[in-house]
Amino acid sequence: MSKILIRGAKVLGGEAQDVLIDGEVIEAVGTGLSAEGAGRAGGAHDVVCVEADGKVLLPGLVDLHTHLREPGREDSETVLTGTRAAASGGYTAVFAMANTFPVADTAGVVEQVYRLGQESGYCDVQPIGAVTVGLEGRKLAELGAMHESAAGVTVFSDDGKCVDDAVIMRRALEYVKAFGGVVAQHAQEPRLTEGAQMNEGVVSAQLGLGGWPAVAEESIIARDVLLAEHVGSRVHICHLSTAGSVEIVRWAKSRGIDVTAEVTPHHLLLTEELVRTYNPVFKVNPPLRTERDVYALREALADGTIDIVATDHAPHPHEDKDCEWAAAAMGMVGLETALSVVQETMVDTGLLDWAQVADRMSVKPAQIGRTKGHGRPVSAGEPANLTLVDTAYRGSVDPAGFASRSRNTPYEGRELPGRVTHTWLRGKATLVDGKLT
Repeated sequence: MSKILIRGAKVLGGEAQDVLIDGEVIEAVGTGLSAEGAGRAGGAHDVVCVEADGKVLLPGLVDLHTHLREPGREDSETVLTGTRAAASGGYTAVFAMANTFPVADTAGVVEQVYRLGQESGYCDVQPIGAVTVGLEGRKLAELGAMHESAAGVTVFSDDGKCVDDAVIMRRALEYVKAFGGVVAQHAQEPRLTEGAQMNEGVVSAQLGLGGWPAVAEESIIARDVLLAEHVGSRVHICHLSTAGSVEIVRWAKSRGIDVTAEVTPHHLLLTEELVRTYNPVFKVNPPLRTERDVYALREALADGTIDIVATDHAPHPHEDKDCEWAAAAMGMVGLETALSVVQETMVDTGLLDWAQVADRMSVKPAQIGRTKGHGRPVSAGEPANLTLVDTAYRGSVDPAGFASRSRNTPYEGRELPGRVTHTWLRGKATLVDGKLT
């Protein structure tokens, strides 16, 4: 059995300490640690030393919103390639969205995704079950069966489509309440976004592209927080993107409504002005918004109105993005750049410290998804799910080096700070010196 001794790491960005890992758990955290004599009686231990040199050590990141595409769109991503991308980005657990082919709306499909995740070995995969059969919004899917399956589904979403029928949404909230589940809503009133191509405003008018109004998102969020209050259930808002949405969630929380919300890295950094290039890499759902929205989202993440950062990692093959704007698919890959974007927008600006980053990107996502063993403190006796980050690094994003099968990143050629150097999943190194094991 090997032990791992991480020397001189800034745990959660604090003072440099040593962390000793024994098997799947953290054995000790402190200064001047040594693995000598720490083995079990009569047992021999090899010791692997990792010189952190002041890098920041965080609990393994947890992504509540990942598209792994398998089954059905393995040309975009597979569970294996997606979890390799996750490990490269410092993630030890991801929640896989249900819009696969076939849709993950039965116990059989979610168990397939769950088993593929176990086989990958790079990252724990927790399937998200569909709210409605076929994502069609007409009939509830097998919510109870998916929860009782080996996958133990706790999060349900029709992401990519909104559960726009108020009665169906109410019934879903009532159903998952019985076992402590949560409905994650893709807030988009479909009639208000017919033919929409980008954020509705001055830029869309100038470019002649169909506008996607902020109220299409905000009206659904307002309805759903009221439904959650009425039912007494949990609701989670996916990829919140407007200043108005922030105010609605803030109001709901002030009333004690059990609502949580996420923001994506790209909505913390990029604006609708990039659409002037007509480069489909910037086409995403919900669309890139205004600079005012970006700053409102950052402030809301800092003050806790927005609970977590989730990537909405949405891989697409080259041909679905290398085409005219109107025909291009919506979405961006994000697992391998998320932490860097959060460092640039939130840490380097002074809005969050590293302990708060751990809260938004590990602790709270694990709590919302109720996944065990992740988002835990970096302390003795806890699972050794960890990531080590070189925060002093700055470099240009090169998608050719991505572990993901797809390359549709909006950051190609852009200089970003920070680089994940090591990731450990229950004490097993999945990334060493920036290279997958």
